[in-house]
Amino acid sequence: MSTPASQALDRTAVPWLFAAALVTTLPHFAHQAAWLSLFTGLTFAWGAWLWWKDQRLPGRWLLILLVIAACSGIFVEFRTLFGRDAGVAMLVIFMAMKLLELKSRRDGMVVVTLGYFLLLTHYFYSQSIPTGLWLLLAMWLVTATLIRLHGGPASTLRATLRYAAVLSLQAVPFMLVLYLLFPRISGPLWGLPQDAHAGKTGLSDTMSPGSIANLAQSAEIAFRVRFDGPLPPREKLYWRGPVMEQFDGTSWRPFPGRHPAERIEIISSPISYETTLEAHNQRWLLALDAPTGLPAESALNGTLTAGLRLPITQRQRFRLAASLDYRFNASEDIAVLRRNLQLPAGRNPQSLALARQWQASEKSPAAIIGQAIALFGSRDFAYTLQPPLLGENGIDQFLFQTRRGFCEHYTAAFVVLMRAAGIPARVVGGYQGGEANPLDGYLVVRQSDAHAWAEVWLEDRGWVRVDPTAVVAPARIETGIADALPAGEPLPGLIQMRADWLRHMRHRWEAINNAWNQQILGYDPQRQRELLARLGLPDTEWRSLAIALGLACSLLLTAITAWTLYQRPRLDPATLLWHKALRQLARRQVNCAPWETPLAIARRVDEERPELAEAFRRVADAYLQARYGRPTNNLKNLREAIAQLPRWR
Repeated sequence: MSTPASQALDRTAVPWLFAAALVTTLPHFAHQAAWLSLFTGLTFAWGAWLWWKDQRLPGRWLLILLVIAACSGIFVEFRTLFGRDAGVAMLVIFMAMKLLELKSRRDGMVVVTLGYFLLLTHYFYSQSIPTGLWLLLAMWLVTATLIRLHGGPASTLRATLRYAAVLSLQAVPFMLVLYLLFPRISGPLWGLPQDAHAGKTGLSDTMSPGSIANLAQSAEIAFRVRFDGPLPPREKLYWRGPVMEQFDGTSWRPFPGRHPAERIEIISSPISYETTLEAHNQRWLLALDAPTGLPAESALNGTLTAGLRLPITQRQRFRLAASLDYRFNASEDIAVLRRNLQLPAGRNPQSLALARQWQASEKSPAAIIGQAIALFGSRDFAYTLQPPLLGENGIDQFLFQTRRGFCEHYTAAFVVLMRAAGIPARVVGGYQGGEANPLDGYLVVRQSDAHAWAEVWLEDRGWVRVDPTAVVAPARIETGIADALPAGEPLPGLIQMRADWLRHMRHRWEAINNAWNQQILGYDPQRQRELLARLGLPDTEWRSLAIALGLACSLLLTAITAWTLYQRPRLDPATLLWHKALRQLARRQVNCAPWETPLAIARRVDEERPELAEAFRRVADAYLQARYGRPTNNLKNLREAIAQLPRWR
C-alpha cells in the first residue's frame, strides 16, 4: 500500500510548484554570477517544456552529472562550497534541479520546503521594505502551493489562494508576539563566515587617485544623523574617518603603530547627536569633528579618529557629542611631527622645488599655506569626477599639467607641498556635509559625500584643518557635490534630482525607510528592554521572556481555536442525531464514508450486520423524514428509532 507522500504527483499541481520555485529564487538572480542565473533559467525552462509536452523526465545519471557540473562551477566561482554566497547558489541550483524530477507528492514537498528555506536567505542581501513585501507575497504563494499539493485537482485557484491567505493572517499575531518578546541578541542574527559582509561599500583605509571619486558616484546612504538641537552649518560638518600619514608616492595609508594620547581643548559648547551607521566593514565611527562624547564601547586614537574594537558589519546606532571649535594637540610628539614630514625619495621634483622656494622666501607657515591656497585659486584647476590617469610623479602631473581632479588630488598635492616646505601635514578621509530630510529631521550622508581634506600642524595651534577643495569648488562645501560639478559628470540620478516634487518623493521614501530601519530592523536588546518596561515588565532576563512568550502564544492559540470553533458551520438537530447513529455503527466495525447516502448505508448494514438491519432501517427512514419531510414529530421519531438500536457490548 502506497503512502500519501509516495503517491504520483497530480499533473495540474506542477505549475504551482514552478511558480513557488520561481518567486523564491528570482531575487537571487540580481546578485549571483551571470552563468548561475543562466543555468538556473535554462533548467526552469527545460522543466516547464517537459511538463508542457508531457515528456519523460531526465534519468538519474543525467541529473547526477548536472549536479556535479553545477557544484564544480560554484567551487570555481567562490573557491569553496561553504559560506553565504556559495551556499545560497547551491540552494538555488538544487531548487532548479528538483523541478526535473517531479514524480511523486514527496518531490513536491521537497520543493515547498526548499521554497520556505530560500525565503530566509534573501535577508542575507537585503532587509528593505520591498524585499519584505516580496517575501510576504512569496510566502503566500508557497503556502498556497502546499495546500494545492494536498487539495486535489478539485481545488479552485480562488479557494486555494484564499485559504492560504487565511492561514497566513492567522500566523500574524504569533509573528508579532515572537518579534516583541523573543530574546534579542547583540550582533547579526545569522552566524556566517567571512563572506557574510562582502560587497559592503564605504570609505577605505587607503587613498589613491580616483578612489574617493569612484565612491562619490554611489548614492547609497553611509549614515544618518539626528541632532538634539538645531542642525549645524553645513561647512562645519566634517565627519572624520581614517587619518593617513604614510605616503609611498601613489597611495596614502594610516600609520600602523601606536599614537600618543590625544589632547583636545574644547572652545565651543558640545552638541549631542545620534548616528545610525550603515555596515561598512571598518572600525571607525565617522564622528563629527571633534568628538568629545563617545559610546562606551569606542575610543579615540591619537589622530582623533573614533573607533571600535570590531568592524561594523551591521547597521548600528550610537550616541555621540562633538565640539565644532577646538584645539587639538597644541604640543605634539616629535616622532609624530617627523613622520608627517616624510616624502618618498626621487618623486615629484617640481612640486618639491616649488615648496622649497616658498620655504626660502616666506617666513611663517601661515604664509606658506596661503601660497598653496593661492596656487589652487589662481591656476585653471577643475573639479571633476573624471580626472586623467597619473603616472609615477602624479603630484607633478596634477599641479603642472592636467590640473583636473577630485578632492583626493587636491588634498594629496597640498599635503606633499606642505611637507616639502617643512610643515607637518597629513590626509584625513571621511565625509563632508549631508542632506537634511525635512520630513523626519534626519541628516542623510551618502557615499557621494565622501571627502578628503588636510591637516597641518602649527605651533601653539595644533592640528588645523585645511580643505583645498573649498578653494577650487566652494559649492562642494557650501551646498553639495551636485552644485560643485559641471553638467555631464557621472553623478547618480538620485543626486541630480532638481524638481521639487521628485525631491519630495525621495524625502518621503527615505523617511519611510528610515522609520523601518529605526523601529523594525533596529529593535535591539536596548529597545526591547525599554518597550517591555513601558508594558510593566522591567525584568528582561531570558527566563522571564520565555515565560511571557509561552503565555502569550498559549493565549493566542486558545483565542484562535475558540474563533475557529465558533466559525464552524452549525449542524441541524436531525444531522446531529444521524451522526450519533453512525457512531454506534462505528463501534460495531461498520465504517461509513461521508459521501454514502442513508439508504446505501442501510443496505450495507443489512449485508454486514443483519442483526441490526431492521432497527437501522427505521433509523434511516426516520432521518430522511426529519431531514427532508414536513416538520411534525419527525425528530421525536428519530430519537426513538436511535434508542431502539441494540446496545453494543
